Amino acid sequence: MDASWWVAISAAVAAGSLLVLWSVRRHNNPVLDLRCDLPIDKLMPSLAGLTLGRCAPGNAVQVLENGAFFDVLVEHLRAARRSIHFETFLWKDGVLGQRLADVLCERARAGVQVRLTLDATGTRGMGNEVRRQLQDSGCRIARFHPLSFKTLGMLNDRTHRKMVVIDGREAFIGGHCVVDEWLGDAEDGQHFADVSVLLHGPIVHSIQAAFSENWGAVTGEMFVGDAFFPPLEPAGDVSAFAAYVKPEGSAPAVKILHHAAICLARRRLWIQNPYFIPEPEAVRSLGEAVRRGVDVRVLMPSTSGSDNPMVQHAGRHNFERLLESGVRLFEYPHTLLHQKIMTIDGAWSAIGSSNFDDRSFEINDEITLGILDTPLAARLDAVFERYAARANEIRLDRWRRRGLRNKVLERVCYAFNEVL
Repeated sequence: MDASWWVAISAAVAAGSLLVLWSVRRHNNPVLDLRCDLPIDKLMPSLAGLTLGRCAPGNAVQVLENGAFFDVLVEHLRAARRSIHFETFLWKDGVLGQRLADVLCERARAGVQVRLTLDATGTRGMGNEVRRQLQDSGCRIARFHPLSFKTLGMLNDRTHRKMVVIDGREAFIGGHCVVDEWLGDAEDGQHFADVSVLLHGPIVHSIQAAFSENWGAVTGEMFVGDAFFPPLEPAGDVSAFAAYVKPEGSAPAVKILHHAAICLARRRLWIQNPYFIPEPEAVRSLGEAVRRGVDVRVLMPSTSGSDNPMVQHAGRHNFERLLESGVRLFEYPHTLLHQKIMTIDGAWSAIGSSNFDDRSFEINDEITLGILDTPLAARLDAVFERYAARANEIRLDRWRRRGLRNKVLERVCYAFNEVL
């Protein structure tokens, strides 16, 4: 067999492998023409059901902003008595990483079962010394999708979740990463803005279930009993559900949740997201929301405020269509706004780890909460207004006059939107 045959066979094998990987990702996207006469505050069971979750009443939700989040987190970690489950995408060596490692090690030495699911790519910078400190103190670490022959087909699949469950009774969900830039109060470009929530009540079981999903996938271990799933009494009057599953053949739950909620907005739809790259179907749906009278606004960092300017350039590819349809766009230039929030009609909120882009909606493991609570929606809308007051609103007439270089850069960056 001559060399040309070997080349042809190799090419066929490579093409076949790519086809297999592509087919694994195939699923039907949600069709964005969902119509319903009921307001979103009457549709919590429907949204939970669509995302394969369960609506849990009786919860309490506390909003935690910027570096103050870690003060509360450390306080609650120190009070742990039975178990700590910690999952994160990004952990870098620094003051914050050492602070968390010290308290986790102290609790492990005190007999608390400490488990950490760490994304193998995002936590490469946590440092070998911190990793050894955690393990030597009795903390158990599961690395999510490290480079190996077993994970070759999943290397692009990352856990982007940021969540902590303590004693099975309280949970933290949001966007905060274990990186020193998340300290402070978003006062400058070296201190980022973010929002997370502290949860009490029955919804904590759903967060624990989400942790057990990836812990079990990596280690094979299951955990049961009151140390992890204790009986949970009502702690407030907030209804909530968690969207996190990625069923085979169907769109991931976080994508269904975000897209369905857009279709159900009647008066107001405000989005805060650091990486806003909507698909064409979502762009059309946002425009349709404006046409039915919805006040649609999006707040995001500008290229000067972003930690990944390429993402912002890619997102700008859609700006003209969004502006033409009446969507209001705000770019914040002072620092990274990392919160992932959507509020609808002053009553319903989504908050979690998911960005508004294909990587979060299609590839990453994410978790987003759907929460029905008017005071919470008002608090999150106030966060939007505080940052929007210092942001630059993009105007259609000026946007159309931007230079050719920017237009080319946007198109080139957008070509990579599914992997950014």
